[in-house]
Amino acid sequence: MKSIKEINFNGRKVLLRVDFNVPMDDKKNITDDTRMRESLPTINKLLADGASIIIMAHFGRPKKGGFEPELSLQPVAKYLETLIGRPVQFTQALLGEGVAEEMAKNLKPGEVMLLENIRFYPEETKGGVALAEQLSKLGDCYINDAFGAAHREHSSTAVIARFFPNDKYFGFLMENEVRNLEKLMQDAPRPFTAIIGGSKVSSKIGILENLIDKVDNIVIIGGMRYTFTKALGGKIGNSICEDDKMDLALELMKKMEQRGVKYYLPSDSVIADKFDNNANTQVVPSNAVPDGWESMDCGPESCKMLREVIMSSKTILWNGPAGVFELPTFAKGTHEIAKCVAEACKQGCFAAVGGGDSVAAVKQMGIADEMSYVSTGGGAMLEYLEGKTLPGIAAIKD
Repeated sequence: MKSIKEINFNGRKVLLRVDFNVPMDDKKNITDDTRMRESLPTINKLLADGASIIIMAHFGRPKKGGFEPELSLQPVAKYLETLIGRPVQFTQALLGEGVAEEMAKNLKPGEVMLLENIRFYPEETKGGVALAEQLSKLGDCYINDAFGAAHREHSSTAVIARFFPNDKYFGFLMENEVRNLEKLMQDAPRPFTAIIGGSKVSSKIGILENLIDKVDNIVIIGGMRYTFTKALGGKIGNSICEDDKMDLALELMKKMEQRGVKYYLPSDSVIADKFDNNANTQVVPSNAVPDGWESMDCGPESCKMLREVIMSSKTILWNGPAGVFELPTFAKGTHEIAKCVAEACKQGCFAAVGGGDSVAAVKQMGIADEMSYVSTGGGAMLEYLEGKTLPGIAAIKD
């Protein structure tokens, strides 16, 4: 598989799939342009080569089929102009009306156009072959740089690649994601520690099961740890728990023991008498939470344990917060993990961070650049860690 850095796209019309599904405020101002900036290396490379670029992207979840003004990519087109320093051609006309097709046909080297929200076509999310073929006629090669949508077998993310058997590539963002994920799951330096959090065990079952044969340590944090604690006979008060997953939790711990994987559960917790940033708090053993109280974060002893495990690791995968990260009073455990992982990276550890709250934590603290790898795709990364084949990746590699 050739990298696009080895190819000159001069004079070519490049169909580029990106993830520009960015947050906006009520006035359609983009409030976080991270996803757009992450595709700039690919866009700038193509422009430097003298390519013309037809960009495909989605925004939101259209439900009607057809054009929906509130989900138009027009604000994204205007913002993209400021990022690349040149005009971006855009029309709200959809394929089949002739306008977008004519614009793509007349696009000159060094020019950029953005197609309207690709999800305005119901066939997109169904993986429609006819739509993929229609899109393929707009360009003469295809580049996928949308890792955030790589787990979807959609027309523009996977099916379209069939029409470019010898001219399909990963963009720099996708290439970086694939390279780092493959290193993480196939060639990770040992000891390898996975720190897995989140509110529910059910959302992380696949990851835990797939990691057992690949890691040396698993640290279970966040609300999901209380399903494990209760399964072991602990008192958890009003802490979140999936009672129907306690047998599974016991089974997972047994598998870890059988495979020689060390697992860690936080020994103490910061608890609160209500789910509120200004609630009354105290620190108690994690298996002795009083009735009427609920766990909100890791306690100080647990933070010490986390630090010891992290600093003794050569590879770290961190997915999920330590507690109720969105409330500042209960963000300390998550922040402590972030600081320790950054410190470990400075000592040569390879650390991958993925999942909304984990990524938000390192960005909020201004240390995202200190991590070895911060994934751009929450759902895509989760499915990869579960051992699933991602259609957007397979379509380019095939």
